Amino acid sequence: MNKKSPAFYGVLASLALIASYVESLVPLPVPVPGIRLGLANAVVLAVLELFGFREAFLVSVVRILLSGFLFGNLSSIFYSLGGGLLSLLLMNLLYKKGSFETLGISMAGGVAHNFGQLLVASLAVQNLSLFYYFPVLLGAGVLTGAVIGILDGEILKRIRKRGYSA
Repeated sequence: MNKKSPAFYGVLASLALIASYVESLVPLPVPVPGIRLGLANAVVLAVLELFGFREAFLVSVVRILLSGFLFGNLSSIFYSLGGGLLSLLLMNLLYKKGSFETLGISMAGGVAHNFGQLLVASLAVQNLSLFYYFPVLLGAGVLTGAVIGILDGEILKRIRKRGYSA
């Protein structure tokens, strides 16, 4: 399959969608609502590093829309878009800067994702007091981002070990 074909990106978006679905089956045992590991972000980050922003944006948006329509609702799509796109923009900026490893990029992406969702929630309810919840989400974003960064680093190491590069 040609890496520039729509089918190739469909496979990547499907992989991210499957990761989201699997994650929804195994909730994290934390008492704080809304905290998830973000397995789909491992796919998006790998696509960003291997192919670039445009491709990662496409995979991310397709995954968010499909996941929202299949497993969520319209509000979950808006929350996911707010978090996912802010996360992707920051990860792309840090990746292009070149002074951050995958782990740091992923951790920043996790924090940005949580911030983006909190921003959407604050706009939806027209109340900025939700930002008192940010310290909890900051810690969660750093921890989950670290897990995803480690996972993504291993994925990329194995892909590159097999001689594949974009």
